[in-house]
Amino acid sequence: MANMTQTLTTDGFKQKIFDYTKGGEWSFKGDRPVIIDFYATWCGPCKRLAPVLDELAQEYDGKVDIFKVDTDQEQELAGLFEIRSVPSILFIPKSGAPQMAAGALPKDVFYSAIKDVLGCEK
Repeated sequence: MANMTQTLTTDGFKQKIFDYTKGGEWSFKGDRPVIIDFYATWCGPCKRLAPVLDELAQEYDGKVDIFKVDTDQEQELAGLFEIRSVPSILFIPKSGAPQMAAGALPKDVFYSAIKDVLGCEK
């Protein structure tokens, strides 16, 4: 199975999601809901979560964009969201405020969040 999640840098976040350097209220730039996995390369639970996210990226291809942010490489972005533990998952609906969840969530929790927070069906 191909890796379907995309790596997201701080610059990419500003371009695709929200440019926080301009100040102001949260304003999502994307045209599809987004899930962002804040992870670290040394994190065991993060490694176990990666294939689940790849599967979800395939299942929701064209409906939900799934990104990964390496918190060691992108410390500014991790700091912006006050990431204290990894993995941390950010769910970003097309409208409304993003919601953060901590830990390696089971797949059924992702299904619920995609439906309830992101408003997206398979």
